[in-house]
Amino acid sequence: MKINYKNIVGIILVAFMAFGCSNDILDEKPRSIYEPGFFKTEQGIQYGLTALYAHTRYFLGQYYYAAAQNGTDEYTYAQSADNNFKDTDMSGVGSLNPSSSRSDALWGAVFSNINTANGIIENATEVGLSEALISEARFWRAYDYFLLVQTFGGVPLDLGSGELKFNTSPSRTSVRNTVPEVYTKAIFADLKTAVANLPETGRVTGGVTKTAARLFLAKAYLTYAWWLENPNGIPTYPETPRTDPDGKNAAWYYQEAYNVALEGINNPGPFKLLDNYYDVHLGSNDRNKEIVLYSDHIEDEYYNVASLSWSNGTAPENYAVWYVTSNYGNIRSSADGSNYNISSVNRHAIQWGGRPWTRMAPTIEAYTETFADKTNDSRFDGTFASVYYGNWKQAGRSEETLFNANGLPVKNGEPILTFLEEEPLIPVNYPTGSGSSNVGAGTLPGRADWVISPSGISRIYYPGLWKLGTYRTDNGTGLGQPNGAITRPWNIAKFSEFYLIAAEAAVKGATGSMTARQLVNVLRARAGKWRWKNNGNYAKVDDRSAAMTAATPAIITINYILEERSREYFGEGYRWYDLVRTQKWAELAGSYTICGTAAGDHNPVVYNRTIEKFHYLRPIPQGQIDGMTMSDEEKKAYQNPGY
Repeated sequence: MKINYKNIVGIILVAFMAFGCSNDILDEKPRSIYEPGFFKTEQGIQYGLTALYAHTRYFLGQYYYAAAQNGTDEYTYAQSADNNFKDTDMSGVGSLNPSSSRSDALWGAVFSNINTANGIIENATEVGLSEALISEARFWRAYDYFLLVQTFGGVPLDLGSGELKFNTSPSRTSVRNTVPEVYTKAIFADLKTAVANLPETGRVTGGVTKTAARLFLAKAYLTYAWWLENPNGIPTYPETPRTDPDGKNAAWYYQEAYNVALEGINNPGPFKLLDNYYDVHLGSNDRNKEIVLYSDHIEDEYYNVASLSWSNGTAPENYAVWYVTSNYGNIRSSADGSNYNISSVNRHAIQWGGRPWTRMAPTIEAYTETFADKTNDSRFDGTFASVYYGNWKQAGRSEETLFNANGLPVKNGEPILTFLEEEPLIPVNYPTGSGSSNVGAGTLPGRADWVISPSGISRIYYPGLWKLGTYRTDNGTGLGQPNGAITRPWNIAKFSEFYLIAAEAAVKGATGSMTARQLVNVLRARAGKWRWKNNGNYAKVDDRSAAMTAATPAIITINYILEERSREYFGEGYRWYDLVRTQKWAELAGSYTICGTAAGDHNPVVYNRTIEKFHYLRPIPQGQIDGMTMSDEEKKAYQNPGY
């Protein structure tokens, strides 16, 4: 679906948000075509619906990603990180506070969108539009509120004109609703209506569907059930009893999460699991049948609202994968076997390459423990870029052969640097400092590629995230334009999550036609089916599904569900929410191991994080607090405790 942002920007009325506003913005007069009355026309509703889809591009794939990934058991800050990343690491190098939390990107993007949805829902029936169309707005309103309530706790349902009402004038006061009110008044009601009325196949390509609504309803039930149960005594805010207004308990919601997830599995519509995990993330296979919902980006600067040749990283671009890409362009080889001064691996607009920012690095435990089985399980290979290939000819050099590790020859297209999947029997021979490779990589006997073992992964050099990597069709025979904004869609939801939602609910006591182990094994069996070795770039047809399912524990625990979720969705922006939902953040991410920030530092160090109970909610952004005309006491009460 192509979204013409240039024609819809004015539709999004900033009704509640004082955040980030100055008086001249608040006093700005909208063009007449975009006044509130425009929502009483069919064209206005259509434009508003387009805006609902567009708004995801203003926080997904950007700094909000740092808040969703960093400080977990998957990622920590890397060598070039600033406080956008260090503050969420919780390891003492920064301090998470209302001015620095990058969850502000979510807060700043969604309230205007919620108000647009309110306007559509209020006016669409009068215009004569169907409930199926209105339910698209219901879905997006629920989606936004679901992200908000998980991140901040209770948030306002009244943007100035009443709860869930369309507001047409800026309001500089606010009252936060409680968590149960947000779920029961907004999220559940909207999603249940959306499930009932949305079509199985989207109205437009990439449009929301019955399946998307079911997936988020199941996940919302699951998350709310955890909130009601509160096994570790995590505080909520605004303070309220952990009781449901409708008198249902946590067990009821776990069962509903299971039931709705099974409905999604048994009524897939046009969606399905792909046969191979590798194909889910292959750039040339984007927008595939497993992707239930995505935020689109394409190779068109007009519709992408982004330069495809150079970018500084601003909304509405997709550039999050740059954060987790280390500077592979520093790797050197030699033309004569003595002077190692040739850039043999250049920035390349290709899925293993792209633009390096070196802001976030995977922990050693993620590499060695989460993905402990790299022989049977294809998900490690379909997640990381752990091999970097020679591309000097694409950069304009004429040499057929260069010399690399151990003085051995390498050809263009062959591996130049490899992050080994396992610790080798013979220890890697590392240089002092950066060495001939210029990145501190070592050698193994008989190998022409530089190597770094799992225990040598550092904050400066580490495997990239292949699954989110650059993919473009306009490279020609050269390196393309790796510094341009990513043109791939940002995947919001996958069909595979139905299985893990249901499995998690089953672990918490829900019952039905499939056990937690059976549900998990559907994905594990798929993960055992290889068709391609990504890190090596060769065909590998191998079915290890029997070994994968046999290795699944007889008793599935929440920790095992979280391991499977990490293997399935590593680096996709799920992890902080998964750890917070299950109240396992401090337990599973309280410490991590990684080497230092200098090339050649391969000495792993254990770092401890301080994760307090109040950290399970992010702070309300300081810009929001400052922009409200309320008393100091009211502002203090508005902020989450501990901040």
